[in-house]
Amino acid sequence: MKLGVLVISLVLFATSVQAQRSAASRQAINQVLATQTAAWNRGDVTGFMQGYWHSDSLVFIGKRGLTYGWQPTLDNYRRNYPDASAMGQLAFSNLHITPLGAEVAQVVGRWHLTRPTAGDLEGHFLLVFRRIEGRWVIIADHSS
Repeated sequence: MKLGVLVISLVLFATSVQAQRSAASRQAINQVLATQTAAWNRGDVTGFMQGYWHSDSLVFIGKRGLTYGWQPTLDNYRRNYPDASAMGQLAFSNLHITPLGAEVAQVVGRWHLTRPTAGDLEGHFLLVFRRIEGRWVIIADHSS
């Protein structure tokens, strides 16, 4: 009987700890996305890229195919959005953050660029986040 109570107590404790970690992970990931949005909306592509893993192993999948690496991804953004007018104002919506483990999570959502002179753009995305050196960063981005 005592062993059963102990096992149940340990399971409840572990579940509580996992729920707290998941909530903290979701909050940290939301903060990365909010920081990216703010950087984009002030025309700061480099600041926006701080949410990505600064590595040659970063992968971005877009309508033009695969891009590997932080610098090539930054170069693509700069080429496609050469100034604040082309960048417009970014908004994310319908975010679904799903922790896949203590150090990995996926985010599915929608992006929308409001661009009065160039026309609005929108689409969906799947991001894979990983906690690296205590910081949540995007390691893979599939945006359409």
